[in-house]
Amino acid sequence: MSGLRDDDEFRPLDSGDPRAVAGYRLAARLGSGGMGTVYLSYTPGGHPIALKTIRPELGEDGEFRRRFRQEVRAAQRVQGLYTAPVIDFDTEGARPWLATAYVAGPSLATAVAEHGPLPLPSVLLLLAGMAEALSVIHGAGIVHRDLKPSNVLLAGDGPRVIDFGIARAADATALTGTGVSVGTPAFMSPEQAAGRPVTPASDVFALGQVAVFAARGQGAYGDGPSHAVLYRIVHEEPDLDGMPGQLAFVARCLAKDPADRPTPAEVVALCQEASPTPLRQSGSWLPAALTAQITQRVSASAALASAPTAAPAAPPPTAPVTRPVRPAGHPPVPPAVAQPPRVPVYQQPVPPRPYPAYVQPYVWQPPRPKRRVGRKIAIGAAVGFALLWGVGCVSVLSHLGDTADDGSSRSPSTATGQRRPDPKPVAFKGVNIPNGYWVRFADSPPKPVTGDGSSPWYEDTADFYYADYDDTDDDTPAVGSYSDKVVLLNNAEHGSLATCRKVTRYAERVHLSQLSKGSQICVYTNSGHIALVTYRGSAARHSPSDYITVDLTIWRNAEPASDD
Repeated sequence: MSGLRDDDEFRPLDSGDPRAVAGYRLAARLGSGGMGTVYLSYTPGGHPIALKTIRPELGEDGEFRRRFRQEVRAAQRVQGLYTAPVIDFDTEGARPWLATAYVAGPSLATAVAEHGPLPLPSVLLLLAGMAEALSVIHGAGIVHRDLKPSNVLLAGDGPRVIDFGIARAADATALTGTGVSVGTPAFMSPEQAAGRPVTPASDVFALGQVAVFAARGQGAYGDGPSHAVLYRIVHEEPDLDGMPGQLAFVARCLAKDPADRPTPAEVVALCQEASPTPLRQSGSWLPAALTAQITQRVSASAALASAPTAAPAAPPPTAPVTRPVRPAGHPPVPPAVAQPPRVPVYQQPVPPRPYPAYVQPYVWQPPRPKRRVGRKIAIGAAVGFALLWGVGCVSVLSHLGDTADDGSSRSPSTATGQRRPDPKPVAFKGVNIPNGYWVRFADSPPKPVTGDGSSPWYEDTADFYYADYDDTDDDTPAVGSYSDKVVLLNNAEHGSLATCRKVTRYAERVHLSQLSKGSQICVYTNSGHIALVTYRGSAARHSPSDYITVDLTIWRNAEPASDD
């Protein structure tokens, strides 16, 4: 293959590697690790991308798939100058994969191994860029968890932080104890090494370790067996001998107590103070040898784009077929209609809400043949029983339909056009929800739950959450739902199921500054539950806990479940 180099960047495809994934032609291997294999590929327009396929055993783990789907959704919101944006993905197929922008540059690990430590100006620009990337990643509710030199790529216009969020998806699987490493011991924080909750401050600790590696060529806690390095991280002070005096602030990043570490924004300011000249990514921020290597990789990837490759073999007749979810209202595609080639997410026209841009068209599949006569008899008997029951309920449903016209709540229609009875409400008084926690309306009683690092607004079980949410308008904590559908009722609106069905001025969240005692919020979940949340107040000023108190009135399964 023209332009292919058998080194750490471009490796030939092995016999077991696929030649294409979802229409993307694979040109070379970029690397592999505990999570999967990364390939060089191209968009239909010829732009290079990095496509990562997840290991089969991880793809078979249901909890991993749930977390991976959640983290990819969050990663789509990360659009920083120092990150590699998500281009396309498939979280539902037989083997999940994720495509991001390709960065034509070596990793920091490779650069230091081949060319030695970076000069001070390069280290300051590296740290400032990485800190800016962490600000964007944390702002999307993601904790990286595995920030290390191999996850920092050196591009001609600055560093790129990659693989954010994927480590969290593997962290909850049963596979973490069977060979899949989540986090790299030499770059873990003390709390991560000790198995305590991981927060954005853990990434700042890893940032400090990466800084020492970049400036000195070796880590802050030495080498050796993993357990020995982890012990030193938890119990001993870092070795900063040989570090330039301008990087003395890195010691703050390596503080044992997460509360003593600077924020990413403070790290950027510290880099600016330490630099004798203003920090600017001018395109020549790296030593000449590294700049030449980047130029060479750009040329090599362009050559691979035009190199011929063998056509991928057709899948066997028994190969599993990925069946995407068909949005409501979209007719099936007849089997005779050929499907167009896959186009990356950012090139597709954005469909109207509520369907996300990455939803694929529904692919028609023939129904499975019924194999047993007994099954036909059982289905027929069930249908007959349902018809008899329906006749007996006609008068009741007709009466409900008549009373709905006088201003009472309207129940969702059944498949036959008849309205089903409203569910009975269940009420819970004085529910305390701490900051960073959420409740699930299916629980009785609803008890606050929390995750292990991600923000509640990305948890698909968060029917109602209370959490810090920083934006440009109001930096007070907020309440909301994973569905992004809540309505703050005004004083003239009486909280009821009928009112919640009628109001449609949906918001993603409501800030605490907008609430007063007695404020009512209608909450709509993707699973079909509707709840009326009555705000009763927040923790006292000197309370050791930050929480709110609410009353909940829940109508379970009040509406059909949504795929949004």
